Amino acid sequence: MSQPDDWTTSARHVYFGLLDDWNRQDAAAMAARFAERGSLVGFDGSAVDGRACIEAHLKPIFAQHPTPRFVAKVREVRRMAGGQTLLVRGVAGMWPRHAGELDPRFNAIQTTVLSLCDGAYRIEMFQNTPAAFHGRPEESEKLSAELREVGKPEGA
Repeated sequence: MSQPDDWTTSARHVYFGLLDDWNRQDAAAMAARFAERGSLVGFDGSAVDGRACIEAHLKPIFAQHPTPRFVAKVREVRRMAGGQTLLVRGVAGMWPRHAGELDPRFNAIQTTVLSLCDGAYRIEMFQNTPAAFHGRPEESEKLSAELREVGKPEGA
């Protein structure tokens, strides 16, 4: 079993690795981070189940669109079910490629559930929910300001 620092580091590594794979538009690398039967719910509500289907879903997105790049902060890493399952809660924003500014319309609350599979943590569920904050523009600006502090991603 991993030590507490190891599982926290592992969870962060998987989460930020997933976002880096997105930033590089690498569908195969992104999908490889998921458990065989892992699932994702995208920003637009698309639900995709299974590693192979996740890769197939992402390939045309990357081929047809210069997707904005993520910047993110981890809010919490929590052990569940005796350490075999981890919950990562984060916030993320996106910088359109070659843009000078974060686009607040793409701010999101992200939840990642990881499970220990053959000695490595894999994603069971990744959900990317719009941080719309309906009727609370001050919350939206507060999140945008926090994400701007993270800095501009490479290549944005």
